[in-house]
Amino acid sequence: MNGNEFGRLFRVTTFGESHGEAMGVTVSGCPAGLELDEETVQAELDRRKPGQSQITTSRGEPDAVSIKSGLQDGYTTGTPIGMVIQNKDARSGKYEPFITAPRPSHGDFTYSAKFGTRNWGGGGRSSARETANWVAAGAIAKQILASEGIEIRAHVNGIGEIEAPDVSFEEMGEHVEENEVRCAHPETAERMREKIDEYQEAGDSIGGSIAFEIRGAPRGLGAPRFDSVPARLGQAMLSVPAATSFEFGLGKEARRYRGSERNEDWKFDENGDPVPVGNDHGGLQGGITTGQAIRGEVILHAPTSIPKEQTTVDWETGEEKTAQVIGRHDPVLPPRGVPVVEAMCALTMVDFMLLGGRINPDRLDGNVGEYDTDYHPSSPENDPADAPTSAESTDE
Repeated sequence: MNGNEFGRLFRVTTFGESHGEAMGVTVSGCPAGLELDEETVQAELDRRKPGQSQITTSRGEPDAVSIKSGLQDGYTTGTPIGMVIQNKDARSGKYEPFITAPRPSHGDFTYSAKFGTRNWGGGGRSSARETANWVAAGAIAKQILASEGIEIRAHVNGIGEIEAPDVSFEEMGEHVEENEVRCAHPETAERMREKIDEYQEAGDSIGGSIAFEIRGAPRGLGAPRFDSVPARLGQAMLSVPAATSFEFGLGKEARRYRGSERNEDWKFDENGDPVPVGNDHGGLQGGITTGQAIRGEVILHAPTSIPKEQTTVDWETGEEKTAQVIGRHDPVLPPRGVPVVEAMCALTMVDFMLLGGRINPDRLDGNVGEYDTDYHPSSPENDPADAPTSAESTDE
C-alpha cells in the first residue's frame, strides 16, 4: 500500500489501523535544535481525541503519545522522530456484520476491491483515527514555524446551512476553544450546537466547513504549477477524511467577479515594498506567497457512520441486507477536524520553508559547523567509580 508519506524535505510516514494495537508516525527532516517534549505534542492530540464532548464519539481513547526516537536532552537531533499512540478502547465486534457487506459510502468495498482483503475493525486504515498521527507530526511542525514567526489558526465556520460571519485571526485565537463546536463566533456556535443536537437525536449526521488562516509566511514561497502553494495545500486538505472541497481566497465565489473587481492594485508599504491592495487572492499569487495572510476553507461531508437504516449487499451470501451502523461515532466532523486542518497546514508550510532555504535543513540555529551549542549534551563532571572506561584531565 502506497500513499502513506507526506512531504518532500519534512517527511511524515504513518502506520496503524483504527482497531490495531497502535498508531504511529515517523517524522524525517526535522532540523536539530528544536526544543520538544511529549507534553507539547499531547496538547495538540488532546484537541483531536475522541470523547471530549457530547458531540464527539464516546470511544475512550486517551491518545497518549510516546516519543521513541529523535530527541536528546529535550532537543531534536536531526534524526527521525518516532512517535507511537496506543489504541486502548477498540471494540471490533460491532463491525463483523460488514466484513463482506460494505457499509454505505465508506471505504469498505473499495479497499477490498483494491487489495483483496482489508482490516475491517473500525474501518482499519481508512478510519479518520489515522489523523491522530498527522496531528502529532503537525505539533512538531507548529513548533518550528513558531520559531520563524509563523502561526496557524482555524475554526468551524459552517455546520449545515448555518454559516458564521467572518472572524479575525485574533478572534480565532480567543474563542475557538471556548465552545465544543470550535466556532470562533460564540453566538453562531450556540446555533450550530443546537442543530448538531437535532441531527444526533434523529440518528443522523451533518456536514460542515473549517476556515483557516496562516500568518507570518514570508513572500516568495512555492513554485509555479505543480509545486505551487495552493496545489500542495490542496493535496493536504483533500487528504483529510470526508473532505470534498478546498478553496482559497475568494474560492468558488471568484466565478461571480469581473477581472476588474478581482484584480488587486499595487501600492508601497511603510518599507517601500510593493504590496497588493486587499487580499482576495488569499495570500497567493501565481502559486507563490505574497507575504500576506494565507486564507482557505475545507468542506467536510456528514459522517457516514449513522444508526439510520440503510441498504447494503453481502457479496459472500448474495443477499440484500439492512445496514444499521451501531457504534460510537461523531455526528459531525469539523469540531475535531480543526486541529487536523491546522496540522496539515503546518506540515505543508514547514516543507516550503525548508525547500525555499528559509530554514536550514540540518539545524534550526543556522550555525553551520558550530559544535559547541547550548543544546549539545554535556559530559559528566566525574566518571562513576565503576565505569568500564574513564577520561582524566592531563592539565597540570
